[in-house]
Amino acid sequence: MFDPTAFENMKVVIEGALYDRDLDGELSIFDRNDYINAAKLSRRYEVSFTDQPNCQHDLYCTFIMEAGLENLAAELLQSAHSDKLAGCQIFVKVSFKHQYETSIFQKIEETLKAIWGEERSIKQLILSDPFSNQSLITNEVVVAFNRLVYEEQMNDIEAMIDYMTLSLKELRTVILTSK
Repeated sequence: MFDPTAFENMKVVIEGALYDRDLDGELSIFDRNDYINAAKLSRRYEVSFTDQPNCQHDLYCTFIMEAGLENLAAELLQSAHSDKLAGCQIFVKVSFKHQYETSIFQKIEETLKAIWGEERSIKQLILSDPFSNQSLITNEVVVAFNRLVYEEQMNDIEAMIDYMTLSLKELRTVILTSK
């Protein structure tokens, strides 16, 4: 009989919880990707959504979950150390446009640390077209948990949706007050 991996089980839980909220009108899912990398024998699942239906995706969140060969093998090939590796990496990425100002970057960092906690890594990747006349840049902010998340923590994964939607709401306020 087929026994799904922790990756599959966690993917089903987060996907179901997000789509339930989409059906309820709380958020709007507009993209989903489920990758299998045959060269590295790894998995990656992404789902992108916004908290404002019918918007132009000017501020959105992407939930990312990854499992490498060592994670999948630890689960399928039981060994003494397999419990420590049988999990997934989880990242939350928030993408949006704003002015290129140091004070805005600092406020974004403070806002996300207040929501996600000081122990999380927060990286801001700035995308800009140097030949464009636009004064706006695209900021892709990634919240990393710096540890594996295990199947036993599935309830925490589902609860992350509240943190993701709060991040969207708070960052929208940061952007609007900086104009």
